[in-house]
Formats: sequence, structure tokens, C-alpha cells
Amino acid sequence: MITAGRTWLREHDPGYGALRRAARTAPIMPALFALGDKVIANPVLATFAAFGSFAMLLLVDFRGPIKDRLLDQGALGLACAVLICLATLVSRTTWLSALSMGVVAFVVLFLGVVSSVLVGATTSLLLSFILPVSLPGSAASIPDRVAGWGMAAGASMIAISVLWPSPTRDPVRASAIAACRALAERLSSWVGYAMSPGDADAVTARRSAVTRADQAIQAMEGEFFAVPYRPTGLSTEARATIRLVDELRWLNSIVLRTTPSPPSPASRDVSAVKLAAADVLGHVANLLEDPRGSREELRSALDRMREALAGVERAAMNLIPPELPRAAASEASARQIVSSLDPSFRAQELGFVVAQIAANTDFAVAAFRRSWIERLLGHQPGGLQGPLAAAEERATAQIARDSLWLQNSLRGAVALSLAVLVSQLSGVQHGFWVAFGTLSVLRSNALSTGQNLVRALIGTAAGFVIGGVLVYLIGTNTVVLWVLLPVAILFAGLAPATISFVAGQAAFTLTLLILFNLVSPAGWKIGLVRIEDVAIGGAVSLGVGILFWPRGATAALSRALAQAYVAGARYLAAAVAYGAGCCDPAGAGSSPPRRQAVEAAAASRRLDVAFRGYLAEHGSKPAPLASAAELVTGVTAARLAGDAVLDLWDGTAASPGDRSAARRELTIGAETVTNWYEHFAASLTGREPVPEPLAPDEAASGRLVDAVTRDLVGSDGRATATGVRVIWTGDHLDAVRRLQTVLVVPARSAASGGGDGRRSSAPAGRPTWSS
Repeated sequence: MITAGRTWLREHDPGYGALRRAARTAPIMPALFALGDKVIANPVLATFAAFGSFAMLLLVDFRGPIKDRLLDQGALGLACAVLICLATLVSRTTWLSALSMGVVAFVVLFLGVVSSVLVGATTSLLLSFILPVSLPGSAASIPDRVAGWGMAAGASMIAISVLWPSPTRDPVRASAIAACRALAERLSSWVGYAMSPGDADAVTARRSAVTRADQAIQAMEGEFFAVPYRPTGLSTEARATIRLVDELRWLNSIVLRTTPSPPSPASRDVSAVKLAAADVLGHVANLLEDPRGSREELRSALDRMREALAGVERAAMNLIPPELPRAAASEASARQIVSSLDPSFRAQELGFVVAQIAANTDFAVAAFRRSWIERLLGHQPGGLQGPLAAAEERATAQIARDSLWLQNSLRGAVALSLAVLVSQLSGVQHGFWVAFGTLSVLRSNALSTGQNLVRALIGTAAGFVIGGVLVYLIGTNTVVLWVLLPVAILFAGLAPATISFVAGQAAFTLTLLILFNLVSPAGWKIGLVRIEDVAIGGAVSLGVGILFWPRGATAALSRALAQAYVAGARYLAAAVAYGAGCCDPAGAGSSPPRRQAVEAAAASRRLDVAFRGYLAEHGSKPAPLASAAELVTGVTAARLAGDAVLDLWDGTAASPGDRSAARRELTIGAETVTNWYEHFAASLTGREPVPEPLAPDEAASGRLVDAVTRDLVGSDGRATATGVRVIWTGDHLDAVRRLQTVLVVPARSAASGGGDGRRSSAPAGRPTWSS
């Protein structure tokens, strides 16, 4: 029986997070309540101590080293004290309390976008305002209220330190380490296979490495999308580490597109790059695992990879025939030349992303090694913006009409403001539960809000029945109630995570019945009040859900995908235009497309929020999750391709030659790709059918090769490094073009309504999620 119970708990509460929080709260909340009510004899202090314990221990669980957790817990307690003071001051004026509730709710909900630490504390912060604003009091009551919450904050800091402390773990970081090592092994196995294509052991080793790398990337993505918010704080090391997720996902897609070729001089140069890149990834994993390790080893490995890349570039210059006659630049010869350069382009693309991964790791380690005073003063390692700039960037990205985070923040603010207003105007006995009921059942659309309202009422009714029977049987025997209180709290903490939302509501109602009957015995009648208040709060939440954006996260995902693809494609086109003209005397004064880069990054952040909302939303999904995930990954590939083009041309010196023809071909190619992605974006929102992928333009390849061989050659008659970069820039465009073939499949899967057994009535080729 005990073994079966442990197995069940392990399956339903991985890591025992819910059990840990509940086990801490069960003894502390009754102890503080008893101290305030029976020893200090101050009901106000006792109430705030009890609910403060609930908020500070059960509703929040910070991650990271114990020192950081204590700092976060202390900062949360201080912020809650400020909100209690503000709420108390406005609580006696109905309109002012409702307006203040709306403003505070919006600020708290919206600012959660800048850090997972803030979003994890959102419910606790809101509860610290909802409780005092719903219990009108004068300024004279502030000391008692703050003192009660302060007792809870102090007890919570002791509890997280000594009562079953949470293990110091960062699941995203750990999965990134595993992914780095798996990808390093995959690159090494590629070299073994390429050098010995007929060796059975090499074939087996490569297949095994591919499987392990895919599994590692999938595990990393699972950890990354396991929570409905981006799992990163504002600390420098956290921001640097989280960048690795996108880069490692892109790196895996690059490796997947690489096909080992028979041994040749070119393949030997490419193999040298791959082995050097594998070495870099190994050192990255070691430093992420032990930030106190040697940074010099990583930098030396990075230098070796750059030397290998330089060798690939020199070899690529020799692959273009010297002084190729213009007549020879036929489609067939152009295709042959471009194909011969493809392995070197793949090596360059690989080198770029591995160098980015290494740079982010170096930043993270440098930030980790800062002294206490450097952290206090906000000193940043070179290459990363400070926390305030990062917070501003994240917040600014969500100030858009279609931002799901902005919509949910506004909706939550309006709902809580109306809940406070309704509770005060209606004169319900416990107005606090109206606002808290609103917060509990509000979800991203009206349908799931209504479903949660029904579940909340069912759970509350069940808790009322069970609690009412207990209170009736126990009568005025408070000793038994005190004994039952920790048990009820333990169950209330475990039930939502391990059983269901309904069970959680029932357990919470039972806890409140016991708690209020200890303060002021009212028997089962308090349960009726609780049902009434939850029903009012749920009705407010449902009304706001119908009024504001009732289509929810599904429609928001299609819009966010469309905007992100358009922004990413335009950024890539701007990067290509910059690369084509940056070394040309006619292009003097051109600057990197920083505005387009910021817009693409902002669109990606809004997409991340929409995708997490889509994952978290209850109910059937119009598009299969695998299809939605592929579309999200495609956005990352398009945006990072723009970064790669900028890196390709960064620091390139001017050289002789007329670039007008090459620039024209690259510009036309960028416009063609951008136009396709704009039509594809329109198809994601249902305005157009999903377009067919663009076919390879061999004539354009011929014209580009002709421009290079005619205009961008050195004194020896061979193509210059600039000429090779021109062709590689075209390869980046072609890579994003080839991505179209991958994207239309999941887009059409969404159009057919596959994945959840629901038939679609939308026109063929139009995604049902936007119907």
C-alpha cells in the first residue's frame, strides 16, 4: 500500500514540489494563526498571518541557489507589505478601491513578462492586495496587517531553508548541457561516417548519435515549454543560458540537413570544422556544468574552429573556376558550382551558431563569477545588456494590440476591479472570496472560464458538504478543529496538483470552513457564504471573458505566428541588403538593420507567450501540437538566418569589383522569399490558402555565379572572399526558401483540423484555428 502510494505520488507530483510546499504550510499556517489569535489575541494579525503563510509558502516556490531564493522570498515579503499598506488606505472608498485593484492587477500581471521570478510570484502579490482591499480598514490597522504578513514572510524564509529545502536545480540548464554533449557526439559521428562511408560500425555509431541528439533536443524543448511562461529571470547568467535553447534547436536542424558526402579535399576541410565545433560544444557543456572551470579551454577551442572555417573559405574560393567564361555560366554549370560550395556554406552556418553558443556560455560564466559588489552595482560582462535594459525590451515587446500577455493582463485587471466593485456594492459577507474566486477561474477564453466556473462551484459545494458534516459532528470542540486544520491544509496543497482543480477547490473550502469556525464559530453556514461568493466572482470572470477576446490563445497563436514570420522575413531581407552593399563604395554609410532585428525579436517574444498559452489552454486543439511546434521552430530559423547573414559580413573590408549585378540578384531573391512568407502569414490567419513552396530558381543562381565570376575576382583571376560571401548569402536565402517545404506540411495539417479528432468546416488550405 505504501509503495503504491509513493508510486502514485511520484507520477502525479514529479519532484514532490506540491508535497514539499504543502508539508511546509501545514504546520506553519496553523502555528502562526494560533499565535496571533490565542497568544497575541489579535484577530486581524492572525488573519493576515494565516493568509500570508498560504501566499508565501503554498502559492510560490522560487528556484535556484538557496541564497537567491532567500533574497527572492524577502523581496516578495517587502513588496506584499507595500501593497497591503496601499490597499488598506483605499479600502474604505468603493470607487477608489476598485480602480486601485485594476491598476495594481495590471501592473503585477503585465510585469510578469520580464522575469519568471516575477510571474511565479504573481498570485501571491495579487492576494496581498485583494485581502486588505476587500476588508475595509483604517490607516490605524496597517501595523497589525503588515505585522501579520511579516510574521508569515519571516517564517517562510526559515521554512524554505530548513524544512525540506528544494534541491538547487535548473532543468533548462541541465537539459541544455545534455543537448550540447549529444550534438557534439553527433558531429563527431558524422566525421567518422564521412571518412568511412562503408564502415558498418561508423553507420551504427552515427544512427545511435542521431537518436540520442534528437532525444536530448526533445527533452530540452519539453523542459523549456513545461511552464506557461518563459523560464528565465533578469540575471545575466539566466538570460545568457536561456538563449542557448533557440540556438541549440537551430543547430540540430542544421545538422539534420547535412548529408555526409564521400571523402574529398572539400569534405576534409568541412570535417575539420565539424570536429572543432564538437570540441567547442564539449567545452560549453563542461563550463555550464561547472562555471568555475577554465574559460581559456573554451576560447582555445573556439580559435581552432575559426582557423578551420578560414580554411574552408580558402578552399571555397578555389572551387569557383578562374575566369569562368560568361557563356559557361549556364544553369547546369551554375548548379554545379553552387552545389560544390554547399558543404562549405553548411560549415560556415554551423560555425556561426556554435560560436554564438560559445559566446553566450562565456557571458553566463563571466556573470556567475562576478563579485558581490559587482552584482550589486549591476556590472555586466561585455556583450550583454543590463537587467533594466532587458526588462524594458521584454516589456516593450508585449505592448502591441495582438499581444496575448497584454490582453490577459488587461482582462485580469478589469475582472478583479469589477469583482471588488461588485463585492462592495452588493455587501456580501466575505467580499475577499469574490475577488479570489474571479482570480481562480479566469482563463484565456470565455469557454474555459465557464468550464472552470462550473468546476469551481462543484468543488466548493463538495467541500461545503464534507466540511459542513464535519463541523456539525464536531460542534464546538475546537481542539478537534485545530487537529484537523493541518491535515486540511496539507490536502489543499496537494489536491490541485495531484488530483484535480475540483478537488483543490473542495479542499480549500474545507480549510476555510475550519479556519473561520476557529475565529468565529458559525458552523456550516460559512460554507453557503463561500459558495455564494465564488459564484459571484466566477460570474464576473465569465462576463469579462466573454467581453474581452473570447477566442482565446488559439486565435492569438495564429496571429502571433503570422506576425513573427513577416517580421523574420523582413529582417532577413534587410540583412541581405546590408550584406550586399556594406563593402560596396556605392553602399557607403549603410548600417545594420537594427530596427528590423528588434521587431523580429519582439514578434518572437509575443509568439513564445502565445504558444505557451496555446499549450496551457484546456480543451481540444484545432492544430496538432507537433504541427504548431514545427511552425514555431520555423520562426526561429528565419530570424537566426538574418543574424547569420549579418555575422557573415561583419568587419568585411572593401575589395575591388562591381557589386551591382550581385546586389540586384540578392535583392530580387530576398524580395521573392519575403513575399512568399507574407502570403504564408496570411494563410495562417485564414485570409489565404497555404501557398505552394517556391521552386529552386536555377536561372537566378546562374546570374549570381556569373556576377561573381565576372565582377568579384582578384588579380589572379579567382573569386575573392567577397565573392564567396555573396554566394553564401544567396545560400542563406535558399535555406530559408527550402524551409518552406517543411512549413507547408504542418500549416496544411492545421488547415485540415487534424490531431484532435475534430472535423473542420473551413475552406481547404485555410487553418481551422483562425476560423
